Amino acid sequence: MPHILALDQGTTSSRAIVFDDRGTAVSIVQKEFTQLFPQAGWVEHDPHEIWTSQLSVAVQAIGRAGLQAREIAAIGITNQRETTIVWDRDTGEPIYNAIVWQDRRTSQYCESLKRTGAEALVRERTGLLIDAYFSASKIKWILDHVPGARARADAGRLAFGTVDTWLIWKLTDGAHHVTDVSNASRTMLLDIRTCRWDDELLRLFDIPSSLLPSVRSSSERYGFAAATLGLGNVAISGVAGDQQAALFGQLCRQPGMSKNTYGTGCFMLQNVGTTPRTSTHQLVSTVAWRIGDRTEYALEGSVFIGGAVVQWLRDGLGLIRSAADVEPLARRVPDTGGVFLVPAFAGLGAPHWDPYARGLIVGITRGTSAAHIARAALESIALQVADLADAMTADSGIALSELRVDGGAATNDTLMQIQANLLGAPVVRPVNTETTAGGAAYLAGLAAGVWASPEALSQQWQVERRFEPQLDPARASNLRARWAEAVKRSRGWEA
Repeated sequence: MPHILALDQGTTSSRAIVFDDRGTAVSIVQKEFTQLFPQAGWVEHDPHEIWTSQLSVAVQAIGRAGLQAREIAAIGITNQRETTIVWDRDTGEPIYNAIVWQDRRTSQYCESLKRTGAEALVRERTGLLIDAYFSASKIKWILDHVPGARARADAGRLAFGTVDTWLIWKLTDGAHHVTDVSNASRTMLLDIRTCRWDDELLRLFDIPSSLLPSVRSSSERYGFAAATLGLGNVAISGVAGDQQAALFGQLCRQPGMSKNTYGTGCFMLQNVGTTPRTSTHQLVSTVAWRIGDRTEYALEGSVFIGGAVVQWLRDGLGLIRSAADVEPLARRVPDTGGVFLVPAFAGLGAPHWDPYARGLIVGITRGTSAAHIARAALESIALQVADLADAMTADSGIALSELRVDGGAATNDTLMQIQANLLGAPVVRPVNTETTAGGAAYLAGLAAGVWASPEALSQQWQVERRFEPQLDPARASNLRARWAEAVKRSRGWEA
């Protein structure tokens, strides 16, 4: 039976999962690594620790599956996106820590670019908003602030990569400097229509093209793992950024099919087919994946505070002892009693993009209890996702027929039922919730011949539970109107 090793390199931990040819996870190993906060708003990782943690869990996962490395058919990689690493081509040594996607040090620079009118160009070419979230401004910062970096880059001595590129470089002992289109589309340097690096954008950010990896499809053979690593001479043959990998892992392969990942934040993606859609509702357009000569695109919206609002109930308010306690607490009451919680703790993401919004709780009376607050917290997650769904429908012209879900909070039945009620559409939870790593495994397995075609994957995805809307549409509409009023009151608080 063929097996595939998926490397799932995330923001706080490195994971490795071995899948069999039925898409079942045979073994899972995870290792957290250090988060570095040199200054307020700065977030960094040690590239060496990213690599060593990922390699160690990969070797352990193969062992725990009771396999030899030679029994692994392929390696797939999925990764935290936008995080930026620059290293010396000759020595392989990073010249600075990885600057993480969460890092905001280049916010003022990005604002200055907007004032020059550059956003129209960036939006048209990349599908993205100018923001410190993406890689381009991070690369420029490293070149401008690390002594000698710009001269070395101009001389062709440095290499840039997102985390997938760094892992492939290390896995192949420096033999391959490549990325896939899904990760490249998150750099703010790729023309998503041609899937090529854009010279005008490189000039805008003052980045030499010699720094960049070659752009490849999401499912092909990139190279082989070095035999000295303990992984055998296994082909690396599938790569996708984490949210695109989850979309593929949920088998959202037709236009209009959508998934939402409920993590610390929420990430909603909708497949829009082979032509990118320019959003007019503050979403971003991104490459979903490319298989062969077929490139597919997605609309994406992000919610900054999803499951993190439950962590706040636990750590900030002390209403619950563990995240799992929020569901039984929220079930003590049939509704929120008119309470709305807007978790704009770090501003609001899509479709609002208001960094100056701040959190609030409105509608409190003497009858308000901890259970009402807990239920309002869960509703806040679902209401934010419903806002994303509306924006996607408006941009794509495709009504949501169902929402496929994954992530830690997707196990909360109460939240999933609330979500279905507010969307007015079914919420579907699969049997296999390891959809991010699963997507990377599918892409790798396709290139390795484990599956003959994407269509052959159709039996891999199975429903664990389907949540149908149970709330009167007029009641749902009223809730959403009141929510919109609460959001309006939270906006611009710090401006």
